[in-house]
Amino acid sequence: MENGAAAAADFDVAVEFLQGLVEKAAAFLPSAIGALVVLVLGLWIAGRIRNIARKAMLRSPRVDETLSGFLSSLVYYGLIALVVITTLGVFGVPTTSFAAVIGAAGLAIGLALQGTLGHVASGVMMLGFRPFDVGDYVEAAGVAGKVKQIGLFTTEIATPDNKMIVVPNGKIFEDVITNYAGYETRRVDLVFGVSYGDNLDKAMNVIRGEVEKEARAMKDPEPVIAVDNLGDSSVDIICRVWVDRDDYFPVKWALTKAVKEAFDASGVSIPFPSRTVYTENAA
Repeated sequence: MENGAAAAADFDVAVEFLQGLVEKAAAFLPSAIGALVVLVLGLWIAGRIRNIARKAMLRSPRVDETLSGFLSSLVYYGLIALVVITTLGVFGVPTTSFAAVIGAAGLAIGLALQGTLGHVASGVMMLGFRPFDVGDYVEAAGVAGKVKQIGLFTTEIATPDNKMIVVPNGKIFEDVITNYAGYETRRVDLVFGVSYGDNLDKAMNVIRGEVEKEARAMKDPEPVIAVDNLGDSSVDIICRVWVDRDDYFPVKWALTKAVKEAFDASGVSIPFPSRTVYTENAA
């Protein structure tokens, strides 16, 4: 009899426990359903906002796919964090303390990665303000070459002899940037030295004639040909010609060759350094 009474008591305890569990689950079920709805709906809205933001940024000519992808992902993860905090609030978790923990963790991570985050910030600024584009020939952070790729952390530059150089964006953005492809036109500056015994007007006319033959040389702005300097062994004549930026080196090389050959044909001499040695015979 005692064993039967004990079993009955244990059964009553189990029933009471299950009833309490069901009551608690029934009380918790609306919150759980509400939290699940908030989570699913919030994730869907965050994804939609990310796609809309990315498409909107891609319509701008100053925002490329890399920058738009980064900024849209930043918006997406920020919305996810907001959705998670809201979901925990529906569950009954105090969101104030939770947000404080997230803020403290974010501050610690930011301090640990401040150098890397600085390069990311510089990359975002470069992609936004566009001091140069892929394919431009630039000089920055002590490196000169053609830009191959602009990333969030680094920029890849190919030197004229085709060496790949990867430069952190922070070093580029804090330095002076020279973009040789920044404008549609460039000025070719040439200096031709002639001897002091040559007729300067004749030499300048020879240069002018070769410039007029060069079809890639612009007429406006007008070329400048003038005596610029009286050197130790030569009279220096400058020649300044405006060209399309893609024609800079072809015109420079072509005019240098053409003027040298025209000087030779016209009898205009190009001096070169020489030294005269005098000797004295001892008496």
